[in-house]
Amino acid sequence: MAAAMVLAARLSAARRALAAAGVRGSQVRGAASMTDGNEVAKAQQVAPRGAAPTVFSRILDRSLPADILYEDQQCLVFRDVAPQAPVHFLVIPKKPIPRITQAEEEDQQLLGHLLLVAKKIAKTEGLRDGYRLVINDGKLGAQSVYHLHIHVLGGRQLQWPPG
Repeated sequence: MAAAMVLAARLSAARRALAAAGVRGSQVRGAASMTDGNEVAKAQQVAPRGAAPTVFSRILDRSLPADILYEDQQCLVFRDVAPQAPVHFLVIPKKPIPRITQAEEEDQQLLGHLLLVAKKIAKTEGLRDGYRLVINDGKLGAQSVYHLHIHVLGGRQLQWPPG
């Protein structure tokens, strides 16, 4: 019960901060534990943006609040909530790669690091019996934020097929 109250207080504070910052629509996705709707519909409306900051770049520069679980020189991990699973966190590289299809050969070490960090945090989050890693790519893959990110979902039996 206490954990639920803390989560509700964080969510409320995050919503107030986002409202004060003028963040809305597709920018809200993933910010400080906020998932608020149909990701497929969002992905259909969002276009990849070149130099515009994404919600993840704003979390990286600390202009948006987030429940940060881990950070090193290459990546950051923060908690999110999703109706799909009780445990949901995102692993994002500090290097702004818009889509997995835009990763280069030089990103090979970074991509492997992201997976190993996902494994490490899954263990600390108690996901010893399994979890799912998801990378959405492009409009048809339901990508709504154009900054590469790995969703880690777990805490219950996940169904197959996923989509």
